Amino acid sequence: MRAALLSLAGLLFAAGCDRPTNRTGAAFTATGELIALSGGENGADAACFTCHGLDGRGDGVSVPRLAGMPVGYLQKQMADYAQDLRADKVMGPIAKRLSDADVRAVAAHYARMTPAAGDVSATVAPAAYEPCAICHGDQGEGVGEANPSLAGQPAAYTLEQIDRWRHVHRRNDPKGVMSAAVSELSAPDAQAIAAWLGRQSASQPPDTDAASVSAAASALERWAASREARRPYR
Repeated sequence: MRAALLSLAGLLFAAGCDRPTNRTGAAFTATGELIALSGGENGADAACFTCHGLDGRGDGVSVPRLAGMPVGYLQKQMADYAQDLRADKVMGPIAKRLSDADVRAVAAHYARMTPAAGDVSATVAPAAYEPCAICHGDQGEGVGEANPSLAGQPAAYTLEQIDRWRHVHRRNDPKGVMSAAVSELSAPDAQAIAAWLGRQSASQPPDTDAASVSAAASALERWAASREARRPYR
């Protein structure tokens, strides 16, 4: 009898000492905030906020904003970093260590953030931006999920991406559209576009209207056909 009572007491004690479920931690992880603040499997040194800021708006110099970017776009970029289609010595190793679930969570976390408002008076785009507007919108707001907003991105970052597209160090565009587009940009035009985009308000939502997306796709096809027609015969 004594042994039975001791056994029962032991079971009750063990049950009472079970570690409580960390419901807060589970919710934290689900939003991706924990990954953004801790770096997940990459450790604290690789935490997203150390470069992209607690508000996801970047550093205003060369680190891009993630706040308000489409979830699907952010997920694709992480996948491309992991596959070296978008080669980057910082982001590549980070992307390779994050699970698909982690990427989805952290992408959703940044997509929900509010980007900073820009200079609303900077409304006149450089003439060289006209072809870019087909996919990226008249004010750089983006057209559809696949064509990201460029508004409010630091000029130095945009120029760096143009250079990477131009030299095929970045290869994650469908059918080489971006590489072809930037090949026709002069250095002064690229600088003017990057500076103008950096002043635009990033708080405006992307144009996701089906008609607008369809029109952009058709315009892009016409632009590609026109460019092909101008290509010298080989």
